[in-house]
Amino acid sequence: MDKLRQKFIEEASEHIRDIEQSLLTLESNPDNHELIEKIFRSLHTLKGSGAMFGFEKISEFTHELETIYDLIRNNKLILGKEVFDLTLACADHLKILISDEKKDNAEINEEYRNLLEKIHEVYSGESMPGKPSANQKDKKTADTGSDLSTYYIYFKPNADIFDNGTNPLFLIDELTSLGHFMAIPYLQDIPEIETIEPYRCYTHWEVIFATSESSDTLNEIFLFVEDNCVLDIQKLANGNLVDNKKFVKRIEKLKETGKDIGIDALKIISEDLEQSVASKVKKALGDEFRTSFRDYTISSIRVASEKLDHLMNLVSELVTTQARLSLYSENDSSSELTAISENIQKLSRQLRDLAFEIVLVPIDTLITRFQRLVRDLSKELGKEVSFIAKGTETELDKTIIENLTDPLMHIIRNCIDHGIETTEERLKKGKPEQGTILLNAYHSSTNVHIEISDDGKGIDAEKVRKKAVAKGLITEDNYLTEKQIYELLFLPGFSTAEHVTDVSGRGVGMDVVKQKITNIRGEIEIESSKNAGTKLTLKVPLTLSIIDGLLVRVEDIFYLIPLSAVEKIYAINHEDIDGKFNNLIVLGGERIPYFYLRKEFNLEADNNINDQVIVIKYETQKVGLVVDEVIGEYQAVLKPLGRHYKNQEIISAATILGDGTIALVIDVNRAVNHFANIITHMEEKI
Repeated sequence: MDKLRQKFIEEASEHIRDIEQSLLTLESNPDNHELIEKIFRSLHTLKGSGAMFGFEKISEFTHELETIYDLIRNNKLILGKEVFDLTLACADHLKILISDEKKDNAEINEEYRNLLEKIHEVYSGESMPGKPSANQKDKKTADTGSDLSTYYIYFKPNADIFDNGTNPLFLIDELTSLGHFMAIPYLQDIPEIETIEPYRCYTHWEVIFATSESSDTLNEIFLFVEDNCVLDIQKLANGNLVDNKKFVKRIEKLKETGKDIGIDALKIISEDLEQSVASKVKKALGDEFRTSFRDYTISSIRVASEKLDHLMNLVSELVTTQARLSLYSENDSSSELTAISENIQKLSRQLRDLAFEIVLVPIDTLITRFQRLVRDLSKELGKEVSFIAKGTETELDKTIIENLTDPLMHIIRNCIDHGIETTEERLKKGKPEQGTILLNAYHSSTNVHIEISDDGKGIDAEKVRKKAVAKGLITEDNYLTEKQIYELLFLPGFSTAEHVTDVSGRGVGMDVVKQKITNIRGEIEIESSKNAGTKLTLKVPLTLSIIDGLLVRVEDIFYLIPLSAVEKIYAINHEDIDGKFNNLIVLGGERIPYFYLRKEFNLEADNNINDQVIVIKYETQKVGLVVDEVIGEYQAVLKPLGRHYKNQEIISAATILGDGTIALVIDVNRAVNHFANIITHMEEKI
């Protein structure tokens, strides 16, 4: 039962998120009846499933809130600002109610009562608290039939469904509140009383159901048992066949056979009633139609995140083991072993790619909370701000998504508080009254770039520099580029806010943002123009666990360079780089800056070897890394370095080679930045 309650909590969280998303979209388009219906269905599902799993407060709370949206969808109540604000507050409270450890808190209970009173106040003009409104009366008297459709439902519970605490009769009973129905139970599988097992289910049903609800609503009734039954829901016809006497009479005749009727036979009977074709009636009564069913398949399943983490760990171990097998087969003369090794390598790569796809999550899952943040905080600060999201279908490893949430929330808060001006200030500057925050996500090589930009007042670089001087972070005679000045904003305790508020000004935030981005091997950059706005770009890897890399050697140490960053490889004579003072070399007709890794790693040059240059992509240009030897491509499982190495910038991770040797993974962007800064500092001293 605990597993089912956990499943309910996950499903309920999704419904609450859908409610929030629909509300935020409705606020700019309040006449979208499809979204109103979606909110109503989510509330209805929360009500029913909450009662089933013992969340009585959720069931009671959503029942009251559902009343409001029932009135709205029947044009008996206007969807105004009061309802928007109230529903969002209720959504926040529902998140608390699904947490067991908090729901008995006195403060929470007080909020619960206050929200219920507000709900009653909203719909009191149409109905009294505790009494159904006119449009909630029996559907049989309220529905006109013109907007009804007839559905066929085949519901066959698994024999062990009672083990999960589910009573199938409750699900059939819930249908009665949604329309006109005819339920046909099949009892032929019940054994003799001497052999019957009371904890097994032997019954299944065919239901013919006329309702104004959609098939999605019907599916939601069976949401928590879809893995414990055979379920088929299909639209049979427009209109209400249940009240058609000829239709009912023929169904009664088919029931006498004791066999399943089936959707095909019912469709033909329905067509016969419309077309009056006698031959179709005979065909409908044939044995081949009485037991016809299509195959039942499941298009998707829900998997616990812990299982996905375990899957990725197993795939990582498989990749490591496969590397050992490949190394062993290279040193063995057996052609059969080589063939097996190559096949295992191919299969492990396919399994790795498939596992990656499974754990990738679209950025869209974060957008609702950002929209909510912008809406609430802009109103709190008295500003007009719109939020636009692009590229939300871009996918990232779920671990990276989890680690991005807080940094992105803080950046957006800063955009609203520091960036976007008040309406009066914007009008004085000739800007639109409403400020804009744009989130744009897209792929760039193996990285994903997430840009957050605003059209606010921008960052005053000179003000930042003076603040840094006042805090003793730099001296007055220090020359810094604009980019270096913006980097000061990421120092601990640095803030340009004049006053401390509930939103910002304590100097805690941007340093934490950078640290969290660094922890997932990401980078953050700032671009800004005074009175034109600010853009922060987060560059994060697609995944944290496995990469395709180029294995190289410098002295006796192995390094791995992400293969996606590699453009070309050139073999050169050592004399071509020996004594070069400008670190430029001509390769393929291009002048390319390079870094000699022996020199950068403080190793002595070896004049007796032919060096190799790996040309990599760095931002918008090409850069060369000179190594002793390129060994080849390698599928690497990334391992963290540990806290003792967290302050260095060049190496992002490590991997274990097939023979147990350690190879260090070079973060090429940070490495180039680090090497370039060293050269810059040396030139400044000269």
